[in-house]
Amino acid sequence: MNPCNAFKGLYSSFLLVFSVTIIMGLIATSQTNLSSEAHPAAAYILIWVAILWLTMVEGGQASLVGLAPVNAELYRDSHPIAYKCTSITNKGDNLDRYLLGRQFMVVIVVFCVNMSGGPLGDAELWGFPSWLSGIFLQSGLAMILFTCNVGQLNTQVNASLCMLDYINNYFAYFTLWVAMAIEFSGLLHSSYLVQMLVAALAGKKIESNEEPRNMMQNLFFYARCILSLAILIGCFAVTLEALFAGKTTMWEGVPSYVAVIVFFILMSVVGMLEGMQIAFFAVAKLPASERGNSVWAVKTCNLLFRGEGNNLPGFMIGRQLCVVSCMFFVARVTSVSIPDGESNIFDVSDGLQRLFDTGLLGALITTICGSISWQLAASAFPLAFLSNPITYVLLRLCLLLESSGLCAAAWLIAAVHKKISGFQRDEVYIGTAEERAKGDMRDNTKHVPVGPGHMTKLPGFVDNAPKSLQRLLKKDPEVQSYINSIYDQVESQQRTPIPTEEPIVEETQEEVDAEAKAAEASTNFCGIGY
Repeated sequence: MNPCNAFKGLYSSFLLVFSVTIIMGLIATSQTNLSSEAHPAAAYILIWVAILWLTMVEGGQASLVGLAPVNAELYRDSHPIAYKCTSITNKGDNLDRYLLGRQFMVVIVVFCVNMSGGPLGDAELWGFPSWLSGIFLQSGLAMILFTCNVGQLNTQVNASLCMLDYINNYFAYFTLWVAMAIEFSGLLHSSYLVQMLVAALAGKKIESNEEPRNMMQNLFFYARCILSLAILIGCFAVTLEALFAGKTTMWEGVPSYVAVIVFFILMSVVGMLEGMQIAFFAVAKLPASERGNSVWAVKTCNLLFRGEGNNLPGFMIGRQLCVVSCMFFVARVTSVSIPDGESNIFDVSDGLQRLFDTGLLGALITTICGSISWQLAASAFPLAFLSNPITYVLLRLCLLLESSGLCAAAWLIAAVHKKISGFQRDEVYIGTAEERAKGDMRDNTKHVPVGPGHMTKLPGFVDNAPKSLQRLLKKDPEVQSYINSIYDQVESQQRTPIPTEEPIVEETQEEVDAEAKAAEASTNFCGIGY
């Protein structure tokens, strides 16, 4: 092992153990939001249930999206529960529905973790000096390290390589149905209005694997869209009223107008990070000449695909730290808290005020306006994201955080989890993409939702093809099969020359190798997103 990586793993593990210890100590001494209002036992139960569920929410996404192109008959007998899961998500537009509901689950789980373990403003523990408390308690570093290492990154490492084993259990099956139920409830249906808007602005039709809705289905669909929009507006009204009135868990002494500005800045940063991953995956396998001509697009792509292509997975790790950090700050800014003796927000009943106090409103706003909307916009306008100087600055920040090694402990946790659970790589059960193709069980990407209006974090090829080729792909299955064969060859870094009269792109061999490695890394390491 590289000595530098070994050192990072050692000190990251130490920081993680220290962080978990002080979080448990805060709960024991009733110095977190939930433990101060209820019994510490309730906070202990909620924080560990939330973290364990977060592992499946994150890992389930990586597995279900990664298995979407694979012929499910290959693992029907060896992994029956995984087969049940993919049979649901691979039907119609269910993968999009799952991703929508799952996004809300991530945010609400992080809010629950913050409620259970987030320290109170005046928290002190075991006589720690003020500088140490400031770093780990007031800044939220302990909560960030705990959530990223234990709840997210380690599970993405295993689930991106051992997809079948990871979801071959009823915990994954239950989590899938919860995400589907959240989407069906209509709570997030205003996101579909955003989807329609970005598709219209992009001048592209939203591809669907289902027949057009009939009149009754349209009525039910748009009724939920209107209801969701009304709820979202109500959430904004309550949150902004609480911020201006100083009735949130925002740090004392922060002026109300500053709190509002911070709220929108944090939402924008989360949105940019969410959109960046979509934009990066969208251009991962495009030739350099098609990645935009603006100065910032060129600088961003040169940095992203530089060297051996390690900066793309590096960005994913650093991005995770940034997003979770912002989520915790948003949770603190938006969580409603009524001081003793003051009236409820809009003078509502105590029962409704208790609902406001849960943080659900902030979670809903963050999911729709700080996450899904930006992902949908990036799916339609990836080059616009690349051309933004803020994208380059955030990419630099994410790579800096990744290089710090703060999340290196996730690899150790992943290795221990893999050993205990007996996970094996998917190739053991279903072979590689090339072996499946030779066995007449070729992967089929036709039903995988990518492109404008979709949040799936997989690089798209057909979406960038000429319109005439797109029409031919739909009409002629043999052409679709041929394009799939090219896809398989690229994935295995075996480029098959296609005769042309003139070369389309002039690239050095070093650039070609770097792009291929970056593309492979993007689909093999925690690759499928938040």
